This record gives sequence, structure tokens and C-alpha cells, in this order.
Amino acid sequence: MSNASKLPAKPPAKPEVMTSGEVAALFRVDTKTVSRWAKAGRLSWFRTLGIKPGSVGHLRFYRAEVEALLRGDKPSGGAR
Repeated sequence: MSNASKLPAKPPAKPEVMTSGEVAALFRVDTKTVSRWAKAGRLSWFRTLGIKPGSVGHLRFYRAEVEALLRGDKPSGGAR
């Protein structure tokens, strides 16, 4: 048996993420509302790295969780 057969077919997929603007457009709300939802724990989120040292990045949201909230499902939520 060769080593190639032991490797997975393809690497695990990274979770798809959305910007606060994309989330806001889906729900037809302002981006500040999406930020409030994130801080309230309604959606899981993380920050991107800032461009300059010491700068703060932008919020990103997991697409599957956003879509669950849009459908009315109760997502797990919480800041990460």
C-alpha cells in the first residue's frame, strides 16, 4: 500500500465566513445592528487581523450560523 492511499482525499474545508455588511444585507439591517448582535452573543464571531500593528480587525461571522438564524433556528451563538 502506498503512502498516497493513506492521505485524505482532500483537506477539510474551512468554514465559510461572512462580513458584517453581508450579514446586514441578508437581514436588511444596519451593520451596527449586526455588531450589537455579535456583542450580545446572538452570533458567533471572530476578528480578522488588523493591517497595522496594534490595529483591530473586522468582525467575521460563520455562514452556517447566520443562515440558521435567518431560518429561525436557534444558533449556538457566543463570542469566540
